[in-house]
Amino acid sequence: MISVVIPLYNENVLVNRLLEEVFLNLKSLSDSFEVVCVDDGSTDSTLLKLLEFKKNNKQLKVVSLSRNFGLQAALTAGLEHANGEYVIMMDGDFQDPPEMIPDLYNKIIETNVDIVTAVRESRNERFSKKLYINIFHKIFSSITEEKQISNAGNFCIMKRNAHQAILKFAERNRYLPGIRSFIGFKQDIILFERPDRLGGKAKMSRKKLFALAADAIYSFSKWPIKVCLYLGLVGIVVFLGAIIYTVASKFLGFAPTGWSSTFLAISFFGSVQLTFLGIIGEYIFRIFKEVQNRPIYFVKEFYE
Repeated sequence: MISVVIPLYNENVLVNRLLEEVFLNLKSLSDSFEVVCVDDGSTDSTLLKLLEFKKNNKQLKVVSLSRNFGLQAALTAGLEHANGEYVIMMDGDFQDPPEMIPDLYNKIIETNVDIVTAVRESRNERFSKKLYINIFHKIFSSITEEKQISNAGNFCIMKRNAHQAILKFAERNRYLPGIRSFIGFKQDIILFERPDRLGGKAKMSRKKLFALAADAIYSFSKWPIKVCLYLGLVGIVVFLGAIIYTVASKFLGFAPTGWSSTFLAISFFGSVQLTFLGIIGEYIFRIFKEVQNRPIYFVKEFYE
């Protein structure tokens, strides 16, 4: 059986067309499939349209969350309710094209790998958004210990063993593409051109994109702490240089006058210390969230 997991938040403009195309492409592959749609606390008619569509399509499961918990939490909820031997994750905004579903399935069958990830060869989006995302992927790929797939989002297909491995992760601040790389297994890619939204408003604002990038970097890289170490070493070098300069200037008779040198030294070391505290604070906050051990999401209703 093939399971398709789709998180949705205020997508009443697109949801019917999206489901029609997803079902059409799944029926071309197999009679045994399910579509798990997660309504992530939508405030429009998304849930009503899902339930209306379900009346004539029994393969549709609807997981209604109690409020908006975010994309990663909604995807996790969908994965935990998926029962297929092959599980597909995709976004619900038509930027992960439903016509790619047969390509993903055929690729994983032909190559006999555990995960096939759809990689964005090009993106038909705003220049600023493309720039932010490209910079993030370059930085994230270069500073993480595990090999990452650049320009890859949530869109993928995985076998049940990889699906179950992902479900073993219990962390609160999660980044599923990073987790997908972390678990290993045999992986392959398929290239596609990512289109722009067909309608509705983008739900990932610039603020949310930066927050997701921060979660990814703090979860899968020790570089923030390394930056603290390197800044501290630079500070020590500057401090030693200042001592040598001060002693030499005293003996040579051109000691600096005024407060500028003292002010600059205090400003430099104060800035370094505040940077350290900010980065350490981010780690402490994430530790606090994990220690709280709160549920990642709450299901209000499950329509099976």
